[in-house]
Amino acid sequence: MKGRFPISRLWWRPAMNRRAIERRSPGELESRLGRRHSLARAFMPGQSAPALAVAFGWQSVLDSAGPQAARIEDLWWVYFWVCAAVFVLVFLALVMAVFRGRRGKGDPTDPGAPHPPASERRLTRTVAGATAATAVILIGLLVATVAASRATSSLPGDPLTIELTGQQWWWQVRYEDPTPSRMVTTANEIHIPVGRPVRVKTRSTDVIHSFWVPNLHGKRDLIPGRPSEILIQADRPGVFRGQCAEFCGYQHANMALLVVAEPPETFAAWYEAQLQPARPPSDALQQRGKVVFEALPCPLCHTIAGTQASGKTAPDLTHLASRRMLAAGTLPNTRGHLGGWILDPQTIKPGNKMPAVSLGSDDLRALLAYLESLR
Repeated sequence: MKGRFPISRLWWRPAMNRRAIERRSPGELESRLGRRHSLARAFMPGQSAPALAVAFGWQSVLDSAGPQAARIEDLWWVYFWVCAAVFVLVFLALVMAVFRGRRGKGDPTDPGAPHPPASERRLTRTVAGATAATAVILIGLLVATVAASRATSSLPGDPLTIELTGQQWWWQVRYEDPTPSRMVTTANEIHIPVGRPVRVKTRSTDVIHSFWVPNLHGKRDLIPGRPSEILIQADRPGVFRGQCAEFCGYQHANMALLVVAEPPETFAAWYEAQLQPARPPSDALQQRGKVVFEALPCPLCHTIAGTQASGKTAPDLTHLASRRMLAAGTLPNTRGHLGGWILDPQTIKPGNKMPAVSLGSDDLRALLAYLESLR
């Protein structure tokens, strides 16, 4: 164990990139990093969503990328234009009432004075017409809503089936297959083929969560003890951000996931790669990192296929390096962010179940080299 230094700062310092880390000795890193800064200030939870929006596109129901989302977007625009028209008409009626209020033939000094018969008849017709129009509008919106709901509840074709489990505060993703050896387990990132329906079976192991990828579909609650499912489909390639849409605890805002829609041949290649066990270490540094990993408490919670690590209570790390994000969408998957997450996860994502570990610089470099080889 040489030269302990606060490497948890590496994940936020732009200058401390991978190449800089590899070139500097522990003493140089200690000198450059200096005193430890608060990670929470560097990456507040409220800043994560805009950053991801820039990286992965517009997370919005108004940017539909699938048939169900398109129906929901169409319904949204129907509501918008109908409500806008009603607002304008009501506002115009209010203005007319204000400017024409004193034109009546009744006594303006006596508010209780009866209106002339002609005025009463006109007022009655106006109220009756407005009431009828309101009823017609509400019935029309109800019909449109029911039609959109029915249209989003089914999709033609043979669906790919995924089991999605919500936990505080991450997502477990398991691809089902009739052959058990061809089932794939990953975390916080769902890959789907473009143009094929996907049945997402949802469940929760702790509290109520809600699966929501607005570019592909509406929300689906994950209630403990009550499994449900939702059908999604992407009609164009892209990376679409999803979010837990039901408050589920302290880190609810940092419980995100990505849906990666890709051409069928690209998805098939990704799936075959995910079926493979973890790559064995290719050099002495990675071998040392594997030893460090297995000596830590990590294998008690995490799984790395092909190794002694077989924990089931935390994300599967077999192909960790192939994922875009860390900690359920909280951090980009880079060497610096990964180092900071390993050493001080409670500062980055307070309340999560991952404990901090104390490592020397050499052990941490080796561990990062090993984890970065898990593609």
